[in-house]
Amino acid sequence: MFAPVGLFTLVAAWLVLLDVGFMAIFWAAEQGGWAQAFHQSGSSLFTLGFATVEGAGLQAVSFVEAALGLGMVALLITYLPSIYSAFARRETLVALLEVRAGSPPSAVSMLERFHRIGWTERLTDVWTEWEVWFAEVEESQTTYPILSFYRSPQPERHWVTAAGTVLDGAALTLSTIDVDWQPQAALQIRAGFLALRRISDFFGIEYDSDPAPDAPISISRAEYDEVVARLEEVGIPIKSDRDQAWRDFAGWRVNYDTPLLSLAELTVAPYAPWTSDRSALGYHELRVRRWGRRTKSASDD
Repeated sequence: MFAPVGLFTLVAAWLVLLDVGFMAIFWAAEQGGWAQAFHQSGSSLFTLGFATVEGAGLQAVSFVEAALGLGMVALLITYLPSIYSAFARRETLVALLEVRAGSPPSAVSMLERFHRIGWTERLTDVWTEWEVWFAEVEESQTTYPILSFYRSPQPERHWVTAAGTVLDGAALTLSTIDVDWQPQAALQIRAGFLALRRISDFFGIEYDSDPAPDAPISISRAEYDEVVARLEEVGIPIKSDRDQAWRDFAGWRVNYDTPLLSLAELTVAPYAPWTSDRSALGYHELRVRRWGRRTKSASDD
């Protein structure tokens, strides 16, 4: 309930501040006491018209306050449909992901399902759809930040866990699965980590904007090997050089690891593997310390 309650509380706070601010103006101009100033300010703000003021100056102040009050109402009328429209566009692919990646969503489930139904070659369409989705999410949730906290109608769905699932799916496809190179998957990852970083910037989340390919990530090698084993069990071809595949996967994941986990914590995302099931803080601190040691070593050299 945080997002809708926060939105309406914000509107109420704006109205109270307008009322109090203009109440101070009426009090200073007329010296009629706070009760009379409150009476005049409330009448003007809500365009009730039961309190009149004398003099061109105070009448101008009353007109300005009335215009601001009407503007607040107009803003609310247009703001709510805009929020809902952006929310509906975001949730369409999130809902479809449950069909493709299960609930809670996971990258390995998505890849397994596409392989079983013979749609592995259609993954390029998924990467294209989600590249557009990331661009829209970046635009909407930096324009309307409260949208980040609006939850899906179904409690197990969430835009952050959905983002992590498709990003990990693309990273596994590029690094681990023995298929032809898919440039659209690489573009989708870039669109994804740029979107998550822009949203993280608004909320003041710290991350390394230029991480080293071998910087630590929140996924362990054991977790990665377990996923690879699951993919092998269903017959998905895996690259022979597992060590290089792991390094390649970590090199993709490091670009979005901290923003993804931090946004999952910030929005209290429901459980999903490799996103909301781990904390971003410890890995972020480890990454910062490692980067600091490298900087010091380079300066010593």
